[in-house]
Amino acid sequence: MELPRAMERDYGQEYCGAIYSLGDGIYDASMPSPLGEPVPVGPSKRKKCIPPRAVADSRGRAVVLADFHSHPWAPSSLSLVDRLAQTQIWTIRIQFDRACTITKLVPNLGSEQPGEVYLRQRKHWKLVGIIKHEDKDLGLVTAVDD
Repeated sequence: MELPRAMERDYGQEYCGAIYSLGDGIYDASMPSPLGEPVPVGPSKRKKCIPPRAVADSRGRAVVLADFHSHPWAPSSLSLVDRLAQTQIWTIRIQFDRACTITKLVPNLGSEQPGEVYLRQRKHWKLVGIIKHEDKDLGLVTAVDD
């Protein structure tokens, strides 16, 4: 969130990147990149960002597992577009906002298992919603009761 324009709210920049592994059990994050045009958010709270499709790492062959996105406003939940099946490239999507709220989407595409939405709380992931198999294309979340 210290990158240029990262915390300028409606006029801020969304940054995207990838989480990957070199097969050694360690996970790395790529450098965040403003892969979309800097546009004002406005009332829709929608930014333009295209997750990276690959990572080049001089240490070896990188296998991408997830994409991550920052949002310059808070609170910022996963938008409907962020949850649509057609926008999922990797097995996990991480989103965080300027207040450090971290959300994880596990879409479980190609599986009967529902998609899962988690919120990071006190160093643990709390399941807060599921995306039923029949709702995966539309990204519709059903809240999970505590």
